[in-house]
Amino acid sequence: MLSKKLIALPIALLAAGACVCAATTATASTAAKPASARQTALPPGYQLVTLPNANVPNFQRRTLLCPGTKRVLGGGAEAQGNRAILVGSFPTTDGRGWIGIGRQDGFNDVGISVYAICAD
Repeated sequence: MLSKKLIALPIALLAAGACVCAATTATASTAAKPASARQTALPPGYQLVTLPNANVPNFQRRTLLCPGTKRVLGGGAEAQGNRAILVGSFPTTDGRGWIGIGRQDGFNDVGISVYAICAD
């Protein structure tokens, strides 16, 4: 019967080797591209849009819409204040913006900031 140590060692070595190869490949492909080539990979009309912090009642949605006909690619939100909790951060149902929801224990309102990455 084989020892568990003998079986675990090759598996650990294979896993470590796979990780090293993947990291080396990713680094090489990133390093090979000049800065100008990486910038051209951005979607047309790429824009970071922010809705600055404002206090709103607990659980009230703050909605940020992309300008014009742009669509949201991603986003996030931040709850600010003592014991503030971000309850939700998600895209609008029509895909044109981002929603942030929060609450703050012991207070009637919470500071919420919302961020969206928009593109044509």
